Amino acid sequence: MHQSLDPAMQAYINDSKRFTPIDSTLQARRAAFLQACRHCTPPAPKGWRITDIEIEGLRLRCYQPDAEPPEGGWPTLLYLHGGGWDLGDLDTHDWFAHALAGRIHLAIVAVEYRLAPEHPYPAPLYDCQKAWAALRNGSVDARLSRTRLMIAGDSAGGTLAAGLCRALHRKGQPQPLGQLLVYPVLTARQHLPSMQVHAEAPMMTVAGLKQSLHGFLPNEADRNDPCAMPLETDDFAELAPALVLTARIDPLCDHGIAYAAALTAHGVPAEVWIGEGMVHSSLRAFGVAEVERAWDRMAGQLRLWAGI
Repeated sequence: MHQSLDPAMQAYINDSKRFTPIDSTLQARRAAFLQACRHCTPPAPKGWRITDIEIEGLRLRCYQPDAEPPEGGWPTLLYLHGGGWDLGDLDTHDWFAHALAGRIHLAIVAVEYRLAPEHPYPAPLYDCQKAWAALRNGSVDARLSRTRLMIAGDSAGGTLAAGLCRALHRKGQPQPLGQLLVYPVLTARQHLPSMQVHAEAPMMTVAGLKQSLHGFLPNEADRNDPCAMPLETDDFAELAPALVLTARIDPLCDHGIAYAAALTAHGVPAEVWIGEGMVHSSLRAFGVAEVERAWDRMAGQLRLWAGI
């Protein structure tokens, strides 16, 4: 199954093993995840302003070019981090904004949503909705646009990003200009082929996914809610245009493919980009040729959505 792994990708996987938790406790897992992410984080972008903000008890981190914003404010990407809904915070995922900032001039607002299992669904989604509303009403930063808004998330954050689009639609509120999802979890069911073919893939196993889902969705009924698991619906019309990046060697590969196909079937512009030889989490494998292509593809799509 893993014969197609690029040597550089294999080196990333091997390197990641250095950050195995010292035990199985949640505290140890969170500490190890922070170490692993910091190890991969590029330097902070030069010429950017990075500020932490608190909105009604919710922590946000705003990254924006330290320059005069365009008329109407900086186009802004709301970013929701991965980590299985139970790991991650503003410090674990600086790498996303740092890497993107080297490719495109827009603002990025990261959300420190509440984590499972202490705060299962819908608490994390409520926090993301609160952050979105703050952007829409201009209470995050006056230099940010209130209308040129997009959403992105990787892994568990991709679930929340797609769920936010669904929640906005349910309330009759405007959609983002686009949704950028990177190897998202979109159903709790096990029926898609990649869930069997890549069940023991590096960096993400089906067993590990089940553990994360148990913490995020302890209530079985919530697994049928499309705001929690966005493939659990027959209606995908009127949602935001999407770019979905999947990793070929990942049990979640077919999640993203199915979501893009469902959007397209309902008249929503959507494209899936499959990272050949990529594994789950490999957006942090900087320097691997296919990963660099993924970053370039994301930046290009955001540029189109933002009109810059």
